[in-house]
Amino acid sequence: MAARASWKGHLKIDDLACAVGLYTAVSSSDRLSFNIINRRTGHRVERQFVDSETGKPVERDDQVKGYRMESGDYLLIEGDEIAEIMPESDKVMDVKGFIPFDGIDKLYFDRPYYLAPVDEHDAEALALIARGMQDGKVAALAEAVLFRRNRTLLIRAHDDHIIATLLNFDYEVRSATSAFKDIPDIKFDKEMLELAGHIIGTKSGSFDPSEYHDRYEAALVELVKAKIEGRAPPKRKREPERKVVDLMEALRQSAKMGGKAPAKKPAVRKTSDRSSRKAS
Repeated sequence: MAARASWKGHLKIDDLACAVGLYTAVSSSDRLSFNIINRRTGHRVERQFVDSETGKPVERDDQVKGYRMESGDYLLIEGDEIAEIMPESDKVMDVKGFIPFDGIDKLYFDRPYYLAPVDEHDAEALALIARGMQDGKVAALAEAVLFRRNRTLLIRAHDDHIIATLLNFDYEVRSATSAFKDIPDIKFDKEMLELAGHIIGTKSGSFDPSEYHDRYEAALVELVKAKIEGRAPPKRKREPERKVVDLMEALRQSAKMGGKAPAKKPAVRKTSDRSSRKAS
């Protein structure tokens, strides 16, 4: 079965335009899914919206969006009011400019899509755009109305394909300052840095997605299979308890396991300012 486009329109760069479609690049549809069942009857449970005060079900026609104000009251927003402010889709993905290929923080990346031509004529135009971006080592920033909202996308060539990645807006990306504000400025001595570098070096490689597996999903599938076949469900393997050890000793042990450790030189270990304060 051929993939179905999530969106179809035209990619436009000034006077150059070609018909394209967006196809989902990642999906969770292949994951094992469950229904909620009434244990007593074996029947599937359906969800209902109920009034938080009366506990009675609320019919669909009586359901309306509400914004909670400081007073605790709700400001009702009707569906037709929201429809009036939604941007009107013109089915155009308008390229606003080009930036260096790595010129955007990956924190802004949201969801990737494959951007593919609609027919052979459009394939030539899209291939020309892709080759131009590859040669110039740039990516395109574009805007379009997708899924009833105005979106910004990063369009880039990837191997022989074009990837269009939805971008988060600036207000959606939180500042790292609050998360890291309590981390002190820590100083390390030369031996610790050499050992850390040695460990990293012994484990250097490249990313192969086939080597990484969703162990939770695999365990769920095996659980369901065992119950269908009337077997005892598999039990989780207990990981050996890990002992908390000194950082330097842990680095030395890791270096020994990963390969021959670098020659150690007698050195006086410096402590961080934070450790000095504790000692005093």
